[in-house]
Amino acid sequence: MSWTRRLLVVLAALAAALLAAPAAQAHEERPVTLPDGTGSVPVYRTGEPDLLVCKSDRADFERRVSRFPQALRTRNLKLFDRCQESGYRHLQQAVDAVDRPGVNIAVLPGLYEEEPSLPKPAGECARLKAPNSKLGYQILSYAQQRRCPHNQNLVAILGKKDLQIEGTGAERTDVVVDAKYQKLNAIRADGSDGIYFRNFTAQRTTFNSLYVLAQDGFVIDSVLTRWNDEYGFLTFASDHGLYKNCESYGNGDSGIYPGSASNINDAHGYDVPRYSIEITGCRSHHNMVGYSGTAGDSVYVHDNEFDHNMGGASMDSAFPGHPGLPQNHARFERNLIHDNNADYYPYVADGTCAKPPVDRGYEEGVVCPQISMPPGSGIITAGGNWNLYENNWIYGQRRAAFVLTAVPAFIRGEGALAKQADTSHHNRYAGNHLGRDKAGNSRPNRTDVWWDGQGEGNCWQADAGPSSPRALPACGSARGDVSVRTDRLVGEPVKLAQLLVCADYNVQARRLPAGCDWYGARGIERIEVQLALAVAVVLVLVGGVLWWRRLRGSRLAAVAAVLGVIGLGLDVAGSTTGLAATYVPALALLLTGLWWTGTGLVLRRERPWLGWTTVVLGALTLLDAVDKAVFMIPWIPIGPAWVRGLLGVVWVVWAVIAAARHGDRTAPGETGTPALAAAPATGPAPAPGSAPEGDAS
Repeated sequence: MSWTRRLLVVLAALAAALLAAPAAQAHEERPVTLPDGTGSVPVYRTGEPDLLVCKSDRADFERRVSRFPQALRTRNLKLFDRCQESGYRHLQQAVDAVDRPGVNIAVLPGLYEEEPSLPKPAGECARLKAPNSKLGYQILSYAQQRRCPHNQNLVAILGKKDLQIEGTGAERTDVVVDAKYQKLNAIRADGSDGIYFRNFTAQRTTFNSLYVLAQDGFVIDSVLTRWNDEYGFLTFASDHGLYKNCESYGNGDSGIYPGSASNINDAHGYDVPRYSIEITGCRSHHNMVGYSGTAGDSVYVHDNEFDHNMGGASMDSAFPGHPGLPQNHARFERNLIHDNNADYYPYVADGTCAKPPVDRGYEEGVVCPQISMPPGSGIITAGGNWNLYENNWIYGQRRAAFVLTAVPAFIRGEGALAKQADTSHHNRYAGNHLGRDKAGNSRPNRTDVWWDGQGEGNCWQADAGPSSPRALPACGSARGDVSVRTDRLVGEPVKLAQLLVCADYNVQARRLPAGCDWYGARGIERIEVQLALAVAVVLVLVGGVLWWRRLRGSRLAAVAAVLGVIGLGLDVAGSTTGLAATYVPALALLLTGLWWTGTGLVLRRERPWLGWTTVVLGALTLLDAVDKAVFMIPWIPIGPAWVRGLLGVVWVVWAVIAAARHGDRTAPGETGTPALAAAPATGPAPAPGSAPEGDAS
């Protein structure tokens, strides 16, 4: 890496530090290694169960099965009789009785609160020494989980191989495992390769309903999770996994979270041998976000529905301690991602989320967002590479269908300079149905693309609607074929400033950042508007004084000044009214660039260095307009906005000094030649070509 590129990487990392304030840790777990990949996706086993779980109230059981189809009702009644003789009353008891691989446990209709597992830790289990997470729970080792399985888990499945747990009801809500907000996890499967979950509901925890950790082989089939502080389904550091026909809602983070899926495709491009986890036929709704995954690597997500969340789906590289970072190789196809416009932040602001979980009203629709999330977003990629988003229906989002931002490596705990700009590359968005539902009805997103501009090899379909920036690299017919090769080391400055402000969120402290429209800021309250207004005020004041003191005799300078005022006004108006997805920002840059250029051409006769610097600023501003509205300038490491912004700071100081100095301005009617000061009454005339005293540049 050349020294110039190293310097740019350092500058990029410093600028990207704007993203370095995530308000909460996503998911903290003991150090784990990814599976070796020798396992396989388990297959559902039919036949009679080996172990049965049921309650003992026959009248209640008969009421629960009375509406079942006759054959299913008859089967359940027979299983109930058998269970009364040789079954278990709690799921944990049956799990503890498993003594070999390949056991099937059938759970009969009923409510399972697992009363023996509910008490708080006592004795040695109350005195375990382990680090605390940011959220306060202990990060226990596997040995500690074995020793004290119910410190955090209502049902703990530890080291049981090829186990199948299935509800026998007509619907998944016929069997309910309820943690009553007294445990971190309702069901935890840890180191239990080949587990198969089917046809039940898990609910009401202070973290996850169903947690699968460090496993090579699992299936989650027709399971419902709901009403949790954090996640509905959380699978972590696992391979050969399958979610199908699942549902999740009412979760403070995501309904579905395949975090740190096995990183099997890291060395590949778009074409990969296989995916580590498949998610299909699921619906995740009314959560903070429908799907998320820090280091959600090699995940195939297809034919699902993510709707009525704050965000539809999100994958990121923004939290440390997750194997497989940075995130890569997710593939989204044929998903319905729509109407993700929920706003749950008022529950944080009014103190609802500060109450104990049992009193928050999750069952009535309350959700307590755990991290910063822009409401109204379809798919968010915060620091991911080689992701494919093709043939999805994405509509009805009030913010953006797609959001793409970079995340520097130091946020995930890696300090090597060469890694700081290693995210937001080769993400392909092609063939999606944007702004229309499956019936062909118009359901526009407010913006189809919001991109911070960083990364190389990213591309979008040519028919994408309103976007920011307005000009996007287009995808070719073949994967990897991109119309414009961009390679930006850092995103746009105003967008990074917005991300910085919006990241300063903390649900525990009830801190909602001022200046961020994610949390309700409007008009002049928004950081983008404040920045645009501040720049406009400074330039109008400095430029106005400079024109009055030096340039008011020039018609060209006067015309340029008028164009500049209009351009700066459009910039403020555009940021105020949310017009970032139109040509208004580019038009504002065009007019402002003409102001710089005209002013510089006039000024260069009197003050050549300042004048030519002003012309350069004009050229950079015009180039920025082209970059944002016509096509992205290829092969440049930073966008024109950064160069003109830094040079603009120098110009403001220089212009103030020039305006404050004594000397004559351009004569009336002249376009650039300054009138020489009259010679003093006594003394020699100035030498030809010399500047009047006190008027040197």
